[in-house]
Amino acid sequence: MSSIQIQQVLAEMRSLQARASGAGEPAAAAGQPSDFANLMKGAVDSVATTQNQATALANAYEAGDKSVDITKVMLEVQKAGLAFHAMTEVRNKLVDAYTQIMNMSV
Repeated sequence: MSSIQIQQVLAEMRSLQARASGAGEPAAAAGQPSDFANLMKGAVDSVATTQNQATALANAYEAGDKSVDITKVMLEVQKAGLAFHAMTEVRNKLVDAYTQIMNMSV
């Protein structure tokens, strides 16, 4: 994920947080429920794209392509790993929040 994409995701998450806390628009006008789903789908697709690009570069380097630099391969592989780790942490936080909400007494 590029830094621009990360900033967009962070801005969207802050916007959703402001809406959820009531600092933004009223709940009825806050947006469709699919906004969060679209945001998550976009983030997962972005991570998958990053991983596919890193794999393609690594395969090209292993095949002996002289135009592929080892430093670029290593950077892309590290970016893909970091993006996947971040996505996993977000998933863990979402599962934890869901579990806490389900355990709340009514």
